[in-house]
Amino acid sequence: MKLIKTEDAVGQVLCHDITRIIKDVEKGSVFKKGHIIREEDIPVLLSVGKEHIYIWENNENMLHENQAAEILFNICKGKNMHGSDVSEGKIELIADIDGVLKIDRKKLRSINSMGEMMIASRHGDFPVKKGDKLAGTRIIPLIIHKEKMERARSVGSPIFEIMPYVLKTAGVIATGSEILKGIVKDTFTPVIEKKLSEYGVKITEHTLGGDDSKHITDTINSMIERGADMVICTGGMSVDPDDRTPLAIKNTGADVITYGAPVLPGAMFMLAYKNGVPVIGLPGCVMYAKRTVFDIVLPRILTGEKLCKKDIDIMGEGGLCLSCDHCTFPNCGFGKGE
Repeated sequence: MKLIKTEDAVGQVLCHDITRIIKDVEKGSVFKKGHIIREEDIPVLLSVGKEHIYIWENNENMLHENQAAEILFNICKGKNMHGSDVSEGKIELIADIDGVLKIDRKKLRSINSMGEMMIASRHGDFPVKKGDKLAGTRIIPLIIHKEKMERARSVGSPIFEIMPYVLKTAGVIATGSEILKGIVKDTFTPVIEKKLSEYGVKITEHTLGGDDSKHITDTINSMIERGADMVICTGGMSVDPDDRTPLAIKNTGADVITYGAPVLPGAMFMLAYKNGVPVIGLPGCVMYAKRTVFDIVLPRILTGEKLCKKDIDIMGEGGLCLSCDHCTFPNCGFGKGE
């Protein structure tokens, strides 16, 4: 690549796109990479501030920005996504399905720490829809050493992947003697049903569990035996003597991942696994708060990912919902820590 005066560039091959930006009117390429510069192009180039211009010179040790972008794209691309066309040295990754975006953060940071190249993405561990933009890649200069791109390749791939939703059915146990006796209407289950339906999950069993921990335990086990993909217990999650849900879940013999989460609303959240089936205890806040810990963990659970204690522990940073008058979740900071 060689820098020459624009007036001397007639007949030369342009080695990068030339962009014209007019605020609120236009942003686009007036000339594309590979364009052979003509006499009539000179005034146009000068009008966009190009008094000097880079023309292409072959160099076997260097790569053009578009070639480098292809390499970065291939490092990034995982399952269930595709790339856009190359534009101005940039390629974007686009979702092919609804699911949860997973990111190998160590690899992402390694690439971005190399200099002269970048990958920018949306937050991982959050839902994406088919057609959503996931990430963009490009190098910073117009050309880059081949050796440096080889080092980028050595980091390994893929950096991104979309996990599809695989759990499709749920059993729901509404606890509380006041609900069992009909003193209070069960307004919790409809909230859960609506949230599950956003991901195509159907409630195939629903029962009132009262405050009898043995009955709740037996019901959880029977729902799992009958093939429920997950079991959700609503309410009864605090430390009050009459709140028996945590005990009932423990008594199933399930592997308890956590009872408690550094998230507000949702501190009394409980997650366990019985024979690989998620068993969830939801505190009362899920019934009335717009967004809670349940909204953060549910998509990941539905992909079949088995969450561990660390996954919950790191939610503290970003774990405070600000209860905005106009909720924009997931396009906000709630749940976006590490």
